[in-house]
Formats: sequence, structure tokens, C-alpha cells
Amino acid sequence: MSTFESALMVQDPDAQLVRQLRHGDDAAVEALVAKYGARVYQLALKITGNPQDAQEASQDALWNAVRKITSFKGEAALGSWIYRIAANAAYQRLRGRRPQEQLWEDILPRFDGDGRLIEPHEDWSPRVDDPLLVDEARQIIQKAVDALPDDYRVAFLLHDVEGLPNPEIARALDLSLPAVKSRIHRARLFLRRQLGVYFGRAKGSETAIAPGLSDSRS
Repeated sequence: MSTFESALMVQDPDAQLVRQLRHGDDAAVEALVAKYGARVYQLALKITGNPQDAQEASQDALWNAVRKITSFKGEAALGSWIYRIAANAAYQRLRGRRPQEQLWEDILPRFDGDGRLIEPHEDWSPRVDDPLLVDEARQIIQKAVDALPDDYRVAFLLHDVEGLPNPEIARALDLSLPAVKSRIHRARLFLRRQLGVYFGRAKGSETAIAPGLSDSRS
């Protein structure tokens, strides 16, 4: 066993699997698919939004992980490395589709020349304690995430849903670190605005109903 493999085994619970893959063990390939196949598919599905694309992207990712296992340096966990490959595969498949026709500049938050947000948001956070709104708000969030431009949605999902750190996302998507941070920030602002619209409507509905209730009691 090499010095690299010995050090890797101390840090990564998948070290034995990595060693077997490096030696061309077919059983290790099956073990890799069994352990990470479903998780890779779910990640690809979140990114592409299409089962067939997700299936193909996840297969490509796992095959590339096996084929490039000698390039795995152990700087991150094996799972994180595979996730990075999967995210890139799914993202490339997503970019291969026909470009979205909607002008996303019309819906994304806008900034002035100094980088300040042009459209300030109402603070609706105290209203999230209302149990009647929480379930519907979750649906609004999901619709808003689905409505994000692909580039922004992928960065947001990888960071805020899958928990990947910004540097790994940058490597996976072949982006600069500032670009990743910008996409995540703008995606969050867009989602916040969509929730603000929803809670504003809910507040307006309550305001409209309240006078009627008051009148009925008098």
C-alpha cells in the first residue's frame, strides 16, 4: 500500500473502495454504484429537472468517476468528488438544451452602478410563524426555484440544498468563485422577492377580510 493510500484510509471511510477501484476491481465498481448511484441520480434530477437527462448524466458521472479514479487526490471526500463530477455532467446536459426564451433580466433582482439592490424588499420574516402560510409558502418556494434561470438554479441547489461549498461548486461548474457567489446571492434575492409577493398577497387578503369580520360582530 502506498503512502498516499495509507494517509487516505485515515481520512476517508471510502479509502478501501478507492484502493480497489484503482486496482481495477469490478466488485468495487458495483459497490460504488450501489453506494452513490441513487444520490447522484437525485442530484442530477434536481439540476436537469428531467428523469431521462438525470439518468444519462448520472451514468456518465459514475463512469467518469471510475475512469478518472487515478486523478482522485483525496483532498476532499470521495462522495464530494463524485458529486462534483455529477454536478458538472448534469449541468453540461442542461446547457445542451435549447436556451430559455424568457428574458431573465426582467425577473432577477436589479442592482445599480454601486452594486446596491434597486428594489428593496419588505421584511415579511415575522409572518413565517403563521402555520396556515408555511405549507403554501413551501410550494411557492419550489415554484420559484423551478423558475430560476438554469445557471442560477444549479448554483443555488448545489449550495443551499446539497450543501456543497462555493469552491467545489466553482470547480464543478468551471466558474470563478465570485461568479458562484453572485449567482447564489441573486438566486436568494429572487426567491425572497417571490416570497415577499406571496406574503404581501396573504397580508392583503387578511386586511380585506378583517373589516367584514368586524362589521359582522357589530
